[in-house]
Amino acid sequence: MVLVRTTPPRPVDVSAVFPELAPLARPAIRMHPRPGSPSVEESSVGGPLLWPADEPWPHCEAFHLHSDSGFRQSPAEVRLLRRMRVRWHSDHGGPGTTPEEAAIKERNAAVLAERLGAGPPLPADCPVPLLPVAQLYVRDIPLLRPPGQADLLQVLWCPYDHDPDYKPATALFWRSAAAVVDVLGTPPEPYEVNYEGYVPDPCVLAPEAITEYPHSLDLSPETRRVLEDRSRWQAAGADVADADADYPLEFYDTHLADAPGWKVGGWPPWGRTDPIPRYCEACEARMVPLLTVASREWDGGEGRSWAPQEDQAAAHSTGNCCGQSPAQPTKVEVGSTDNLQIYVCPASPGHPHTDLIQ
Repeated sequence: MVLVRTTPPRPVDVSAVFPELAPLARPAIRMHPRPGSPSVEESSVGGPLLWPADEPWPHCEAFHLHSDSGFRQSPAEVRLLRRMRVRWHSDHGGPGTTPEEAAIKERNAAVLAERLGAGPPLPADCPVPLLPVAQLYVRDIPLLRPPGQADLLQVLWCPYDHDPDYKPATALFWRSAAAVVDVLGTPPEPYEVNYEGYVPDPCVLAPEAITEYPHSLDLSPETRRVLEDRSRWQAAGADVADADADYPLEFYDTHLADAPGWKVGGWPPWGRTDPIPRYCEACEARMVPLLTVASREWDGGEGRSWAPQEDQAAAHSTGNCCGQSPAQPTKVEVGSTDNLQIYVCPASPGHPHTDLIQ
């Protein structure tokens, strides 16, 4: 069964009301991750990677400050805890731990003890295996611009905060899927993670092509003044609710500009700071958004207008579904429920990428 998610029509055709914005339209693909069991042959978030068995798994060689806050869990323990939370939510009178869960905990503890050698914690300069974040096939995400014959992008990160911005360090790998003959069966994992939100839950994708417009912070002062002119909205008969009529720029940013959630391409989300241009360290070209790793697929309140039509009932529900938030299917959380934006050089996919928390 093919997973389908559809963004509801925007309340205003913004390019018709403001032709000035038409040249600024950008294509984007909302990935719409949803919990599932993807295979290595599928695009996914947090799923298994089509990784060659004869290629070393990537490790982060940077200095790592291991957790001293009491959070000392392996990815396997994080996944188990999530499963237990779902069960507790649906079975309030059930046992604290089932025999199956106890066996998994015991097995996880044995694996951890083996990795640590029953000795002191690993040193801060010990290489850390990276965790899969996303695997994207060009057939599913045609906006990707792969180098050469590549048709697959794999994104991984180190599940520790890195200076100076306290975010996971990311790594990108382009490859040709047809060239992978033998697939690595059991990739290594870090023995602990900085935060639970750095362990993505496996999700299948429902890619949807949309058109985006820039956040008001990315607009020129002249264009922002045009958007703040309430008479322009009224003259065009735009359906702006009375509550929004006094704040047309906020209405634009909330409902009409860049879409929230995991996406490829489009315009970057701003808010924590003003726009921060990123420049390629190899050729100084201004970099463009490749991938937005989102803590939420949509925000509460008015931001729920971006929830897909198929998820509107869940988005407006007062509680979680089976102990899981429909707006956070990946369980990823970066920053303070922010976004991690990955940028690439438009001149060459082989140039170093960069990233930014917003």
